[in-house]
This record gives sequence, structure tokens and C-alpha cells, in this order.
Amino acid sequence: MTHYKALLSVYSHDRVGLISEVTSHLFDRGVNLGDTSFAILGKGGEFTSIIHIPEDLPSDNLTEELQSLSGLEGAEVDIKRFRLPEQQTPPTVITHRIKCEGEDQPGLLARLSEVFIDFDANIVRLKSDRQETIGGARFITRFSVNIPKERAVTCLAALSNTAEGLGQALSFEEN
Repeated sequence: MTHYKALLSVYSHDRVGLISEVTSHLFDRGVNLGDTSFAILGKGGEFTSIIHIPEDLPSDNLTEELQSLSGLEGAEVDIKRFRLPEQQTPPTVITHRIKCEGEDQPGLLARLSEVFIDFDANIVRLKSDRQETIGGARFITRFSVNIPKERAVTCLAALSNTAEGLGQALSFEEN
């Protein structure tokens, strides 16, 4: 059976069993999950996944089915079929995991992510969290990146300098 790829996004009120209900329905319909994430966003939760849908199952039908599930009343369900042409992409093998933590400030993520450009480093995954503490808001950013081996030392040094200038503590590990 042939499949097509799509990006699924489900945003709804958070509740116990939400992920199970969505993934069980997808399994029952022959949909296979790829990279998947879930996050609490305010009072809601967002489930996102790269999915492989059987060719004979229109995405509009799957969207309607998910919206009709008992626990997804009022949920925002969006399925976007991938239509990008095949082309070469930057390397996606993760070579380094990097964590920056410090006081939140405007432009923080922009300044940190710009460093990677100068070293041909590709951000494969990014996760950032804002946490309220007694001392104020803290921002924790985790990058999973591919840095060319010959440029890793200088890239990490430049990133460390940028992070320090922004009041961030930086740590990393090599894969």
C-alpha cells in the first residue's frame, strides 16, 4: 500500500488520555507516525507529528474523523500534505546537544541561532522553555545540531561567547 506524508497538528484542551485517543485512532486507520512531539501550551496541549497516511485516505476525511472523537470537541486539527519538491537538505545527523539557560530577553533565540549560520551548522531540533522563578523569568533552550567536525571547536567557542554576552550559561555534549 502506498502512503503520503503530512504534518498533523492537534491543539485542544489538555486532558488525561488525549495522546492515547489520537494515536489509537491513527493506528486504527493505518496511519504511521514519524517524528512526534507534545507540549502543554497554556491551558491546551499541542500534538504534532509527521504522519504517513494511506493513499486511499483523504486528509480531509482524517481531519473530520479526529475532530469527531469524543475528547476532541472544539479541537483545532490541521493536516498539511507535504508538497515540497525533493532536494538536497543540510545534514540531519545530530553531532552535538547544546543547552543555554539564563534570563529571558527579547532576541535571545535569534542571536543564538545566528551563530550556527557562520559555521554551516544545521539545527535539527530546537526546544525552548520559559520558566517563571522567584528571581524572574528563565529561558532554557536546547539545540540538537549538526556541526561539521572541522568547525565544531570554533562554532562552540563562538556560541559560548555569544551566550555569555547574553547572560546565558552554555553546556554541550558531543554525540
